[in-house]
Amino acid sequence: MTYVWTDVLLLAKLAERPWHGYELRKQIEESSGRTLSNNSLYPALRRFAEAGAVTRTAEPQEGRPPRHVYTITDVGRELLHDLLADLPPELAGDPAEFLARLAGFGRLTPEERLRVLDARQTAVAAQRDRLAKLGAGQADPWSRLVLAEVQRRAENEQDWLASLRTRAG
Repeated sequence: MTYVWTDVLLLAKLAERPWHGYELRKQIEESSGRTLSNNSLYPALRRFAEAGAVTRTAEPQEGRPPRHVYTITDVGRELLHDLLADLPPELAGDPAEFLARLAGFGRLTPEERLRVLDARQTAVAAQRDRLAKLGAGQADPWSRLVLAEVQRRAENEQDWLASLRTRAG
């Protein structure tokens, strides 16, 4: 499965202003709580540059090699919007994918926000139902306890998603 959350967060940060790689990684980590490795960051930036979504400019530094500053383009802004507005079923069950899009809801129309929330709601409901079936058939009391807790968390998320719907519309 290909994860998109890193692309969403990278482009969203670049939509704020140009950044060099280290600053960009640090900003993403500080704003999302997610760790982003250089092995994820730089290949994504290279891919974006090849696609015309970002430009890379060398900025001279005294006594050191130049550092590269990345700037989003109109193509990148369009790509960011498309990524934010789409939460396909195969990604909707991943909390990181949903939260990356939720953080960018300010860039979406109310209808687009509701579609993303619907996708997540469907995935969480399916997870909750699956966990209920597993728990009912589980003989081990500790496993039943774990499944019940994960199901409870899914139910709490469903309540949270319902509250987000009122703000998103």
